[in-house]
Amino acid sequence: MTYPDIFISLQLLILSCILSFTVAQNPVDAYAPTVNENCPDTPNSLVRTFTPQAQVLNASETEYVASRESYVISNAWSNWLGNASDIGYNLENFEDKFPRIGIAIGGEGYRTAQYGAGVLSGLDWRNSTAREEGTGGLLQVASYLSASSGGSWLLGSLLLNDWPSITELVYGNGGNLSSWMLDLDLIVPSSPSMTDSNNQEYWGSILASVESKANNGLPTSVTDLWGRMISYHFLNETTRGNFYTNQTSHGAGQLWSETYLLPSFQNHTIPFPIVTADSREAGSGITTTVPLNSTVYEITPFEFGSWDPGLAAMSPLKFAGTHLTNGLPDNPSACVTGFDQASFVMGASSSFFNAVLNATNGNFGFETSNGDEDGMNFVFNQLLSHTPSNIMNAANWPNPFKGVNPVTFQDSSADQLELLDGGANLEKTPLSSLLVKARGLDVVVVVDGSADDQNHWPNGSSLLTTFERISSVLSSSHQPMPPIPGTAALFVSTGVNMRPTFFGCDLTQGQPAYPIIIYLPNAPPLDGSAPATNTGDKQFSYTSLFTAVFINQAFGNTLGGFKPNTTSPDPDWGRCLQCAAIDRAVTLRSDFCSRCFAQYCYNPNNLTSNSELPHRQYVFVDPDLGGWQKVEEWLEDNKGALAGFVVAIIVAIAGIVGFIFWWRKRRARRSRYSRVDELRDDDEPWRYYDTRSLELTRRMSIT
Repeated sequence: MTYPDIFISLQLLILSCILSFTVAQNPVDAYAPTVNENCPDTPNSLVRTFTPQAQVLNASETEYVASRESYVISNAWSNWLGNASDIGYNLENFEDKFPRIGIAIGGEGYRTAQYGAGVLSGLDWRNSTAREEGTGGLLQVASYLSASSGGSWLLGSLLLNDWPSITELVYGNGGNLSSWMLDLDLIVPSSPSMTDSNNQEYWGSILASVESKANNGLPTSVTDLWGRMISYHFLNETTRGNFYTNQTSHGAGQLWSETYLLPSFQNHTIPFPIVTADSREAGSGITTTVPLNSTVYEITPFEFGSWDPGLAAMSPLKFAGTHLTNGLPDNPSACVTGFDQASFVMGASSSFFNAVLNATNGNFGFETSNGDEDGMNFVFNQLLSHTPSNIMNAANWPNPFKGVNPVTFQDSSADQLELLDGGANLEKTPLSSLLVKARGLDVVVVVDGSADDQNHWPNGSSLLTTFERISSVLSSSHQPMPPIPGTAALFVSTGVNMRPTFFGCDLTQGQPAYPIIIYLPNAPPLDGSAPATNTGDKQFSYTSLFTAVFINQAFGNTLGGFKPNTTSPDPDWGRCLQCAAIDRAVTLRSDFCSRCFAQYCYNPNNLTSNSELPHRQYVFVDPDLGGWQKVEEWLEDNKGALAGFVVAIIVAIAGIVGFIFWWRKRRARRSRYSRVDELRDDDEPWRYYDTRSLELTRRMSIT
């Protein structure tokens, strides 16, 4: 072992030892659930079951949606459409009977969080530019907002920060919002160095959180580490000033089941939030795409469970983490609270480690040059040494449904559920949760941030998966899908994967009703400029400039629609979007909306072509090539240290210059005395020295 290796090992050993003694002293240990709590007095209140034919929504969800639609959405429609004359209708004729709308955001990681942010900003009435273009307002008339994977990071950030504007959330507001700070790498925020003291403080804090959970007897995994990393960027309490300290809990202790207490929730400002996560059969160890019949779970502020026919059961989220058998705890005081940490919910929905964590060598396949691979390896190995668990590459969730539906539920006999990324079954946008029959949605906006092709653009695979899953697994419990292209190749050849498209514009006579799907896929800029939104799944840092360009491109496309055979935005797109949103409430479509539908609706009998989208660039171009923005940010973050360094350099230079002058003076004096020794005793040569230069004058000579 070389000296550097020994040095690194010693430092890491010290970090490991310190960790063991600091867990109980850190605010971050608020991540630990509380165990041995009293359970509800009402018998059988911890699990409710239903059938696909007799679905029942949670009473709190029903009340929330009804109140939002009555007191908020009705006025929001008026704000958005005015009197609706611009799209050929009279708003008064609707008599407050508007379509029920949901928005689904899915994809992977930072890419989808940023893409979703750009799209939501373009649909937000609070954004004046979006409002003027006619797209701003759709967010306010939505009853539901579902998210998975990177989309759950965006939803969690909006929710836990009390529903600010996207601009304030992403870039900060100079007050209580400090920005997402995506320039600080998710895994190695300070530098690629394993021995960087800031990195070690960061990792130590995360490990302390997770160990506090394990110390209370709850199973942990790499997902817990992942969720805690996410929280530093997307939850509140973290700033650049305290990022590497334990001055705050960095989101630990913020519970999904307590989001209903937020003012924006109490005021019904927020669409009802849903996070989804896939699962694999407990003990199966699946490291590839999970089967379509694998249970998909959803997490709301009130419940955890699944509408899939195989389970069809829900449990109160407040008591998540409690072991139940046939709906009953081991004893009346065996309940757990605080398991539903917001960071863990977001981590579970994006837990892709079954696919990336190599069980043989422990590698993640992350980037090596920037330190992500080494950093994740180190933190994971520390977790293994402190809190080993049987399952490390999934989100461990104590099973509240043990004993429920043993014939049809895949994990009826399991003690733990193994939750995975919401796209583990390739349904990367959580559309299914909005097609639950009991929710009765009329319109679903699909914000697809998937990276399906070689250039990281979506190709319709997510919608195709939902279509297949609805047909083969969920036909009894969910609304059907409208007609869509039958293959990914057809999505691409028709161009509907690169522009806004409406699916299901016209109901088929005699067939079950399906909602209109407004499809908003991540796509290159309309004007043919270089794309910056098609980044990879494993990019864990973005400079501020990069993020600004990314979100601006997504925002621009959301406002632009498309005009066939041009690179220009459609000036009518905002009103066409309004047409699609209101259409299920009209009996006779207006002439203007009919023209919109002719342009934007998918018609299987009259296919469009991707040639109608000319001059698009598909290959990613880094908008901050060379990372100059990151250099500037580093200089800004370290200006105090740099100032001290500059002062030290100046002092050092001054010292060196002073030494040189002293040395030259000393040398000259020695030379002078050497010459004097050669003179006769009575010559007194010092009388003839120039006192300023210490050189002999022309009035004397030494011979």
